[in-house]
Amino acid sequence: MKYFQFKYLLQQEGWLQNAYVKTDPHGIVQSLSTKPPLEAAAIEYVNGFALPGFQNAHSHAFQFAMAGMAEKHKPGTKDDFWSWREAMYECALRMNPDEMEQVATACYKEMLRCGYTHVAEFHYLHHDQNGKPYANPAEMGERLLAAAKTAGIKITLVPVFYQQGGFGMEPQPRQRRFISKTIDDYFHLLDDTAHAVTKFDHARLGFGVHSLRAVKSQDIIRTVEQGPKDIPFHLHAAEQLKEVEDSVAFLKKRPIEWLLENVPMNDRFHLVHCTHMNDSEVAELAKSKAHAVLCPGTEGNLGDGIFRLTDFYHHGGRWSIGTDSHISLNPLEDLRWLDYAQRFTTHKRNTFDDGATVLVNNTLLAGRRAMGNSSQAYFEVGQPLDAVVYDAKAPLLENAGSNHALPVILYTADSSKILGTMINGRWALQGRAYI
Repeated sequence: MKYFQFKYLLQQEGWLQNAYVKTDPHGIVQSLSTKPPLEAAAIEYVNGFALPGFQNAHSHAFQFAMAGMAEKHKPGTKDDFWSWREAMYECALRMNPDEMEQVATACYKEMLRCGYTHVAEFHYLHHDQNGKPYANPAEMGERLLAAAKTAGIKITLVPVFYQQGGFGMEPQPRQRRFISKTIDDYFHLLDDTAHAVTKFDHARLGFGVHSLRAVKSQDIIRTVEQGPKDIPFHLHAAEQLKEVEDSVAFLKKRPIEWLLENVPMNDRFHLVHCTHMNDSEVAELAKSKAHAVLCPGTEGNLGDGIFRLTDFYHHGGRWSIGTDSHISLNPLEDLRWLDYAQRFTTHKRNTFDDGATVLVNNTLLAGRRAMGNSSQAYFEVGQPLDAVVYDAKAPLLENAGSNHALPVILYTADSSKILGTMINGRWALQGRAYI
């Protein structure tokens, strides 16, 4: 057994001061108290503010290889999401399995350094450079699982269905590594991936379709109907204005509108971006209990637009965050930009009554659901001790006290203020050193 004493430990009702946490050899919490243990025990004192580890609900690990490499824009040209996508295709076509594992390992280590303890990997780089399945159809997925194991982060692998090049369009040659031609092909890939997941500790499975434009509408419906009923379903939706316009032209419906009318969504559905919604879509998506997955670093970098978070929140909507293309990996920065973007559009500072609490609570609990974890308590007996710990001696935090500590962390801190990240009761990273 192992004891930790945290100067402060965050729970939903607030900070626990001098929190004693007992864990078993597997890092599962056995007791949690503000009173020291009665038995003689070695106690590791941690002079920091412990938050539950952040959940990264949307990652394309291979894109870490090009983060920051598509930022030079030729004078007189139009550079937008669609031109950036061409650079992404070039990156995807070059990467072999060894390189995928190497890049993903580096990406996942950086996530740990920034306070993430679990990642949902939205995976569509399935086949070899010629578009042919590997001898092991789940080869690239297994490399992502191996990367997560090496880095020490938990992973939910989400192999996604990618069938066509756009609404009613054949796949383009540069998309050849992504393509499953039929729903049966996709389900075979999903089965192979499910088998691969069983080989790794601390790995889970999700599934989904890439987007409305990438899979035939009837096959989207069939994927939901015939797919697993007890794991998360992930989908890109309404990221770009052109995507909305193309959806209206082809499906006669806006993307979120079509999903609400054709897919029985509930709280295991996780819709990524949802940048462009009208009033009805905002209200009905919240009502459906489906979660939005917001990636403000990438959405800002690609010029996607601003998610209607204030309106979604007031309708009872729930959301998580992801790093998507990994141009930004600091969850605190992304949470700040979620709030600041609303302040830009409303010209008010109080997006929420208590911004830090609302942002952290939604991000944590909806993020867990995106991973396939339904736990509702921040830290509790019977659950693993996964935490990110901020230095109590850091400027601003040193004098913040329990009343202001969470907003000081969220609105001022960065990864340099992290003492360490814990996975299953063990330090996965301390300071800037990986354990």
